[in-house]
Amino acid sequence: MNDAQQNTDNSIPRNNGGPGPQPAEKDSMKHKAVSAPTLKRSMALMFAVSCGLAVANIYYAQPLLDALAYEFGIGHEYVGLVITITQICYALGLLLLVPLGDLLNRRRLIVVQLLLSAAALLVVAAAPSGALFMTGMAMVGMLAVVTQVLVAYAASLASPEERGQVVGWVTSGVVIGILLARTFAGIMMDLAGWRSVYYVSSVLTLIMACMLFRTLPRYDARKAPLSYLQLLRSVFALFLQVPVLRVRAALAFFIFTAFSILWTSLVFPLSAPPLSLSHTAIGAFGLAGAAGALAAARAGRLADRGLGQRTTGIALFLLLLSWLPTGYAVHSLLALIVGVVLLDLAVQAVHVTNQSMIYSVRPEARSRLTAGYMIFYSIGSAAGSITSTAVYAQAGWTGVCLLGAAVSAIALFFWAMTRRTGGRPQNT
Repeated sequence: MNDAQQNTDNSIPRNNGGPGPQPAEKDSMKHKAVSAPTLKRSMALMFAVSCGLAVANIYYAQPLLDALAYEFGIGHEYVGLVITITQICYALGLLLLVPLGDLLNRRRLIVVQLLLSAAALLVVAAAPSGALFMTGMAMVGMLAVVTQVLVAYAASLASPEERGQVVGWVTSGVVIGILLARTFAGIMMDLAGWRSVYYVSSVLTLIMACMLFRTLPRYDARKAPLSYLQLLRSVFALFLQVPVLRVRAALAFFIFTAFSILWTSLVFPLSAPPLSLSHTAIGAFGLAGAAGALAAARAGRLADRGLGQRTTGIALFLLLLSWLPTGYAVHSLLALIVGVVLLDLAVQAVHVTNQSMIYSVRPEARSRLTAGYMIFYSIGSAAGSITSTAVYAQAGWTGVCLLGAAVSAIALFFWAMTRRTGGRPQNT
């Protein structure tokens, strides 16, 4: 199947066994494929950098929570709402904005979203009150879903022979952006205060919008004649039609709840006595997380070889195990580093495996599968943020680690119960 035809098929919801495009549509698709550009490595790198910058915007706040609590007079038990609101709005953006890529010109959609993101970041940076800050963060979260539009666009521009490799590059940008956001935020916080983080990000986002406007190909595949509401309904219909999506979305909820439990509350024990680390030092733990996450890149290849369930089980066991050394964070930074590496390795391995198994089921609906799956990722992140800060206020770091271990144990149990009842990919 050629690129244009693949992208057009992705826009058309169909029932299992339903008819494909009509002959006239196929002729039009073939004509489009002749002029479809190939994706150069330099362009793939730009996609990866853009994704990293966009997704980092919703994670900068994690190592800054203590400073934000002081700035706006928010108690530690409530400051996790900063992350929760951002993630909830990210989930709304996944549902309401990502499907627009199947209706509108993606190049224009990406540029407009980046420009609006730059404006929202300025609101956050200059916010004089907690209410305006929260409003700005909500907009930042919703507009950060441009990341998923970029991934889908990169996949549609790549040739079939290199599509998986290109998506892997772009996804690596997402992972690095998530984890290094903490390092960048910590350094900027110590150099010029927390507001500088969002001022600099706004400028970088604006520059990236201008670069993409100049360099993105004007080509975009023919869009399906669907209404916006029809497209949204098709996302929900996929949950009824695809069992593996339901199972893997639930696993995404659990693993990213655990992920957010660690990273949201970690700033509190590290910044408090006896450790009293600087924000730069706290943010540096993102480097350890990046090492663990990048080591999980092989998980997708294992899933392609039919080892997705085994990979998931091992990764979830490591996720549960990671909370043991993490619990000694106050007494040993080396133990914390081991726990962080294990946790991010496990989370990323399950995440990559989830996506590989989901995409193998319904290749013609990948963008909508992504939206549905990532909604649960975002809800899990929001749940982990608010629960971890509340638990830390009542039970300290030990309570946070017990909460993370409990969620990880539930995830492992859920996988064991569903591994033979819909958790396997189907051949296409």
